[in-house]
Amino acid sequence: MRIDLPDPIKFMELLVKLTRCDVKVPITGVSLDSRKAKPGDLFIALIGDKVDGHKYLFQAAEKKCAAAIVSKPNNSIKIQQISVDDPTTTITEMGNKWRSSKSVEVTGITGSNGKTTTKELLLHIFSAWHFVHGTRGNYNTHLGLPLTLLELDSRHTQSFLEMGANHRGDIGHLCSLSLPRHGLITNIAPSHLSSFGSMETITKTKGELFKSLPENGKAFINNDDKAIKTIETNAEKITYGFSSESDYFGNLKWDDHGLITLSINGEKVPTKSANKSFAKNVLAASVIASTMGIPWEGIKKQINSFKGVKSRCQMIKKNGFTIIDDSYNANLTSSLAALDYLFQVPTKGKRHFVFGDMLELGVSSENHHRKIGVAASKIGVDHLYCYGPESAVTAKSADGIESYHFDDKTSLLDSLRKSLKVGDIVLFKGSRGMSLESIIKELDKI
Repeated sequence: MRIDLPDPIKFMELLVKLTRCDVKVPITGVSLDSRKAKPGDLFIALIGDKVDGHKYLFQAAEKKCAAAIVSKPNNSIKIQQISVDDPTTTITEMGNKWRSSKSVEVTGITGSNGKTTTKELLLHIFSAWHFVHGTRGNYNTHLGLPLTLLELDSRHTQSFLEMGANHRGDIGHLCSLSLPRHGLITNIAPSHLSSFGSMETITKTKGELFKSLPENGKAFINNDDKAIKTIETNAEKITYGFSSESDYFGNLKWDDHGLITLSINGEKVPTKSANKSFAKNVLAASVIASTMGIPWEGIKKQINSFKGVKSRCQMIKKNGFTIIDDSYNANLTSSLAALDYLFQVPTKGKRHFVFGDMLELGVSSENHHRKIGVAASKIGVDHLYCYGPESAVTAKSADGIESYHFDDKTSLLDSLRKSLKVGDIVLFKGSRGMSLESIIKELDKI
């Protein structure tokens, strides 16, 4: 993780105030990874479960970093070292102090699925009216969010911050740093069960966002999600969903090409997509934009020009067949939605589903992987390719369809190359740790 600083002089003033240490060389960026460090960076030597950043002070010096925040100084390395009790606490304090000095309006976004796409939609919609700021990549954790906050500029008027969680209290901590006025929880689904243990704990963790909002803020409530509806908040509640009981009532209509147009309180919003999950993201983003003063014609125009998010239902046309890259991450809910999407895209050819393990499910792993095999059989996938030890049960539970299990990507790729024909569609879905994009990259070379 690495950022360029928008105001190096003010950052250095903050750094000196927090650490009581004069900085000898101007600082222009902040890096948590010596491999990505650039000249003039402040390198943060974090100590994690597997990696100790102090081991990379020499590399940081070689990269000509201006200084390093450390808890274990090494005087044999020629780089200014600012000694603190805990580098993680220091970078957290810097992010919080920097955020507190800005008057930007922050909207926090969390949820089990769809938060990145919804955040990117909001950034794109609001960019036509505001100088916007938001989470880049996966900078949405207790380490990444402080860096995101340090990218805030005095010109920013709206900020949309994605918040990820693996443990109870994570979202509350991120809210204490970023001070959101408004909040959205896209949905609540069984993800990271190995860390959370239960859906109840997931709900309480995601709900920390709504509980952190002030009375003059807004909580955007997905009325179709029973768990979200139970979360208390002091903020004003704005409901949306596909039921007429919502403040913003959405309705879906597919055209002859399989593309969805959303009707939101009578406003027709074309999505240019056959993906129902994407339409839900469009609904949430449109509701927030409309509530916060963006005109409907402007919302529609921006959605029409939205390019999508890499590895999230990204469609690639190649040699007569279609690749759908939805490989960024996976849990039970999003994998079932991916299967539905595979059948929403019109085709005269066969439908192939490449499925990688869903990680961090704990004791629920076998049951959830089995459900994917059953669902693939029920919906009628032509070919099911499973990769990873957990998905072996997926292949075994598939009945009445061609299903295969692979322990290595090379064998899976060879099988795909032999099976794919002109007119076919192949969709990739799996957890981030399975790195299915490497198969897509090789398949794209055909």
